[in-house]
Amino acid sequence: MTEHEQDDPPAEGPASTVSALPGTPSDARAGFVALIGVPNAGKSTLLNNLVGTKVSIVSRKVQTTRALVRGIFIEGNAQVVLVDTPGIFAPKRRLDRAMVHSAWSGAADADAVCLLVDARKGVDEEVEAVLSRLDAVKRDKLLILNKIDLIARERLLDLAARLNAAAPFTETFMISALNGDGVQDLRRALAARMPAGPWLYPEDQVSDAPLRMLAAEITREKIYDRLHEELPYRSTVETDQWQVRTDGSVRIEQTIFVERESQRSIVLGKGGQTIKAIGQAARIEIAEAADAKVHLFLHVKVRENWADDPARYREMGLEFPRG
Repeated sequence: MTEHEQDDPPAEGPASTVSALPGTPSDARAGFVALIGVPNAGKSTLLNNLVGTKVSIVSRKVQTTRALVRGIFIEGNAQVVLVDTPGIFAPKRRLDRAMVHSAWSGAADADAVCLLVDARKGVDEEVEAVLSRLDAVKRDKLLILNKIDLIARERLLDLAARLNAAAPFTETFMISALNGDGVQDLRRALAARMPAGPWLYPEDQVSDAPLRMLAAEITREKIYDRLHEELPYRSTVETDQWQVRTDGSVRIEQTIFVERESQRSIVLGKGGQTIKAIGQAARIEIAEAADAKVHLFLHVKVRENWADDPARYREMGLEFPRG
């Protein structure tokens, strides 16, 4: 076991509720919107932009979102709960199957479904596979073309026409999730589609993920940022301890699980320099999310075949696929 303290959250965030809350407008609206698409379409970036703060990790590495991540924003009298689903792809392993199942479950349970397509890549086999299953989702479906600043307008219009011919979308939006172009129009449109009803979360709540889970996701993002293609995406982070000290600071212990000793060496780096850099970057963001000084201790453990362990799936909020 290796331990590194990163010195320079309070108790976890408020529990979510599904009952009417004080201060809910008399004409309130509230509902759920699922963001679906293939890996790296930009769902997490869009979610963070719509909410106005980071609630989902963003990485150049594919398939970084694993469980359903909910972000919450208020537009006018409407509260919109966004569900950032794992990217939909052809599953090969048990973890892959769990992620894809989670994505389609999120779509089935939402009031509206947004298909996000990377306009640069257009329609490939992965997008076609998603389109083929959309008819089975009996929800209002919206098409969002992302990264529009990177392609010519003529190509963009052709792509929109092709996708609308392939599936019954009620509306099409063209945006750049990264720089915010078109996102405000999308916010207003999603709010207008929410059914009448009381708000589901307190007005100042931006996510229903507990802080300890968000902290683990932040550390996982920093691993990907630092190591890129050196480490397979099948690594995971768990928050083991979250202790609020008398001075208001927080002591956090996390374990990074990898599948082989060689991967452990990669995470540690020469003289522990890599894990130190990962911890320093993670501590800054966790402290911001927790609004407290954070003492972060990282451990790296080898757990062979952790992706076949039901307990790891529960920790990630995924259903364990049998067989």
